Amino acid sequence: MLKSSTCAAATLVTLIAASAFAEGELNLYSSRHYDTDERLYTDFEEATGVTINRIEGKADELIARMEAEGANSPADILLTVDTSRLERAKNAGVLQSVESSVLEDRIPANLQDNDNQWFGFSQRGRIIFFDKENVSNPPTTYADLAKPEYKGLVCIRSSSNTYNQTLLASIITHEGQEAAKSWAEGIVANMARKPQGGDTDQLRGIVSGECEIAVSNTYYFARAIRKDVKGLSADRDMIGFVFPNQDSYGAHMNLSGAGVAANAPNKDNAVLFLEYLASDQAQQYFSAGNDEFPAVASVELADSVKQMGEFKADEVSLSDVAKNIPEAQKIFNEVGWK
Repeated sequence: MLKSSTCAAATLVTLIAASAFAEGELNLYSSRHYDTDERLYTDFEEATGVTINRIEGKADELIARMEAEGANSPADILLTVDTSRLERAKNAGVLQSVESSVLEDRIPANLQDNDNQWFGFSQRGRIIFFDKENVSNPPTTYADLAKPEYKGLVCIRSSSNTYNQTLLASIITHEGQEAAKSWAEGIVANMARKPQGGDTDQLRGIVSGECEIAVSNTYYFARAIRKDVKGLSADRDMIGFVFPNQDSYGAHMNLSGAGVAANAPNKDNAVLFLEYLASDQAQQYFSAGNDEFPAVASVELADSVKQMGEFKADEVSLSDVAKNIPEAQKIFNEVGWK
């Protein structure tokens, strides 16, 4: 279970009552592709009377679409995964600042954009997994992953992956560019294979013996606890995991988050939807339905997430981390991380 400061409890009823019974519609641009999110949308519609119209696609495509639509864009909300994409949307000018006492009270400051243009609503730790039989001394920090003793053992995704971009940006934030570049060089030297596939594929690499150490987000492993994941669940007992940097700044956390579109035609409904995502009910859906850590620390975790255990999360401002993402990509290119 993630250790963090608690926020005051709030219910969906309280949030909705604050703005009475709404009406009209909400145009949601979403790159989240999880079936369990259906409950988020239908419950919001039933509670508020607002109809959600969804446009789904890849984050970069949705951002480009919002740019092209300009002032005529029907988008009210952009909902996407990872700090890097939220910051990309902000830099593209497709989001706007919002004022909400509910969001300020519920969402920790480090999970908010400094200008209130986006807010994080769920978290995933980016941590280290290892073969328990063959790795007796696993890395305990991100820096350890780059040590020569793990040469040829590490499976990790490509440099184009947003999770890796934000992880490296966080290392820049904490330790500086020189240390971050040295780390990236060490990871390239330690790769068991060329980067390929998604996070689940890195975990499957341990099962298949292609690698003995892997980097993945927590919810991919927690999902294999909750239900059958081909090539992983049956053999997950052979996999151990480490939440890195527990004696320093803590494990890096990725976000799912959202912001109000710059030209939102239904801004009031858009803010209401963000406030709903911060409610206990919606926060529990993020955990129970997709094995994520809620942004609101007081919310009960799903059993699959609880089984990951307690850990110290990095509480660095992800808005500050986001500013280092361009430098992270530059470093990836310089060290040959494909």
